[in-house]
Amino acid sequence: MKKMLFIYNPNAGTGLLKPKLSEVLDIFVKGGYEVTVYPTQRYHDALSKTISYTDDYDIVVCSGGDGTLDEVVTGMAQREKQVPIGYIPAGTTNDFANSLHISKDMLEAADTAANGVPFPCDVGIFNDDFFVYIAAFGLFTDVSYETKQSMKNVLGHLAYVLEGTKRIFNIPSYHIKVTHDGETLEDDFVFGMVTNSRSVGGFKGIIGKNVVFDDGEFEVTLIKTPKNPIELNEIIGSLVIKQIDSAHMYSFRTGSIKFESVEEIPWTLDGEFGGEHDEVVIKNRKQGLKIMVAPKAIERLSVKGRIEAAIQEFQGEE
Repeated sequence: MKKMLFIYNPNAGTGLLKPKLSEVLDIFVKGGYEVTVYPTQRYHDALSKTISYTDDYDIVVCSGGDGTLDEVVTGMAQREKQVPIGYIPAGTTNDFANSLHISKDMLEAADTAANGVPFPCDVGIFNDDFFVYIAAFGLFTDVSYETKQSMKNVLGHLAYVLEGTKRIFNIPSYHIKVTHDGETLEDDFVFGMVTNSRSVGGFKGIIGKNVVFDDGEFEVTLIKTPKNPIELNEIIGSLVIKQIDSAHMYSFRTGSIKFESVEEIPWTLDGEFGGEHDEVVIKNRKQGLKIMVAPKAIERLSVKGRIEAAIQEFQGEE
């Protein structure tokens, strides 16, 4: 039989995995796997387990929020022999799962993990760390890791909104020099994000619709510091209608970017605290992660799939 390591966070989200754990394991076994189960015990336990396991597993499946996935991906990225990762989302927002069309239904997600196809997805390198789908600084970026778990479990997205509104009247601003693709820009910013996702904070479409996950490029959005309440309202209005406002924002794609600031700036990586830094270099490790997805999702996620779909659509019009 094939061998699987199943790492799950028993405290993620509303604990919905617990009553379905037996059914999930049954799906894995029926999929031809001998399963080793490991419930995490503490912060960064999924990271430690992924780095340190010694058995010859064919796949590592994790269940929890985006933070749990981030730990497993970070651990896998540091291993000499890497194997595909399966993901059963059980958190509050599950941004990356939404982007990859991984079902919110845990049994369907378990089936995808056991019987899906490995998709070669880009991974972010953040100085000496890794991230799956977002590295960000500034306004609201600390909401996800500062909002109490009990509050997230009860209120879901509303918890983030309530926590975020406390900060709108006390906006931190950072003067940063940004270098990418031979270009340099320098400005004051209240927010910045480097992403490989179609969903951020549970809200879809902020980055745009034409995001693919294996092209070796990130989508970058930087929001300038508003100089008055009118500019702040214009920025908020742009975000609400999911439009990039070129007067107040920079938006571009790149495979490598550098941020330099006089002061140390706190960053978040996949919703978890990523430390405070005055210099950050972010690089895209193209197709550096294999994650299990449903076969029908491939054409919506990859460059090749998008091209093939466009050709079929064009031929159909003819």
